[in-house]
Amino acid sequence: MAAPAPNQKEMATDVGAKTDLKQRQIRAHYDEETITVYQAYNSEIASAAVDQQKLCASPQFRLTRMTWIKPSWCWMMYRAGYSYKDKNQERILALKMKHEHFIELLEKATLTTEPGKGIAPGDAAGSSKPVRQKSPVVKVQWDPERTPRLEKLGYRTIQIGIPSSLAATWVDRWIVGIEDVTGKGRALEQEIRENPGVTGEELLRRGLVPPEREFIVPLEVQKAIRID
Repeated sequence: MAAPAPNQKEMATDVGAKTDLKQRQIRAHYDEETITVYQAYNSEIASAAVDQQKLCASPQFRLTRMTWIKPSWCWMMYRAGYSYKDKNQERILALKMKHEHFIELLEKATLTTEPGKGIAPGDAAGSSKPVRQKSPVVKVQWDPERTPRLEKLGYRTIQIGIPSSLAATWVDRWIVGIEDVTGKGRALEQEIRENPGVTGEELLRRGLVPPEREFIVPLEVQKAIRID
């Protein structure tokens, strides 16, 4: 069982605090009970998931492949090209999980590679092929964080790979809310394209970028996945 979630209100840092950022940290949009992660899918999977509030509602959704989720909105924008990259990533879903289940995933995690080396299999490489291994281990990879303009930043953000052995538990019990946020991603791209001088604060104020802050996990998890 996962350890109780820490008091996020006391230990989280504000999204506007840019000083003393760690090289690797989990930054996400969350409230007192849930944390939001993102993934992109094709239209059939996404429509069924939103309508039925069940990620596996469409038969096209594969429980047999590893799924990589991202707490970072800007990294999701980078990965999916604001949803324009390809048909398999044309709908972006915001998936809400309870804090304790998110932490439970990380308690089962190991790094895919040494930080800064390699890419997440089946995701960052652009591959749509299922991961063949049946490992019960959750995978973690740290990738350079991105700005709303998709520029690379000097610190890293987390990707979490959920293996097939945990997929059913994740979709049936651990996802407590599903929202289609494709429109917000496309509105962000349009605003940046049409108004190159728009500031990050304005994008945040207009709701085109969610407020993200550090999400604190137990010390043993920090050590295991090498949070700075």
